[in-house]
Amino acid sequence: MKHIKVGDLMTDEVVSAVSDTTFKEVAKLLASHDITGLPVLDAEDRVIGVVSESDLVNRQGAAALIEPDAVEGAGVPEPATFTAGEVMSAPAVTVRADETAAEAARLMSRRGVERLPVVDEEDRLVGIVTRRDLLRLFLRPDSEIRRRVIEDVLTDTMGLSADAVEIHVVDGIVTLEGTLERQSQIPVLTRLAERLDGVVAVAAHLTARVDDRLLTPPERATHGMPW
Repeated sequence: MKHIKVGDLMTDEVVSAVSDTTFKEVAKLLASHDITGLPVLDAEDRVIGVVSESDLVNRQGAAALIEPDAVEGAGVPEPATFTAGEVMSAPAVTVRADETAAEAARLMSRRGVERLPVVDEEDRLVGIVTRRDLLRLFLRPDSEIRRRVIEDVLTDTMGLSADAVEIHVVDGIVTLEGTLERQSQIPVLTRLAERLDGVVAVAAHLTARVDDRLLTPPERATHGMPW
């Protein structure tokens, strides 16, 4: 089945910083571009970390808790003089452009991040994808989702006719109604439909002509090969 790729959703003009970009400069970049985080690159444009608003706030808050008397003459820098390399979260959680948007969404959820730098085979930055970008998956028109269920699931994957079941899609919710030949086809059809980009949920009201779950498979030959 065809899936929307990260490369289809990513922004390829990325605001970034380098290791020695100052705390203050990073804050200005975030504010001026109205973004909440940016990747940090090395001299060869490889992603080495990510700086977010929370990284800046946490570092500034930690510095504010230090008692002046305890660090007198110790040369502790003001928050504005910290660099991106000192503040960033590393290593960066990244993704490739040819990975599916669903895989990127699962990675974001698992790692608790709001953006993923998109890198090439040598870990060089080629774009960035955010949670907001991935929300576009659920803006896919109902008519397009219905077409994908018919073409990608019913005909291409399961080898059924386009009218094997009735398909209705409203606000991303797919309803399947009708009768299939075998009972074992029902969960397969449901799972495949659920995996389509843009599908919010699947309601399956399906029956089958034959309950093949109860059929006993032929016994395997006890000795030698069956031929």
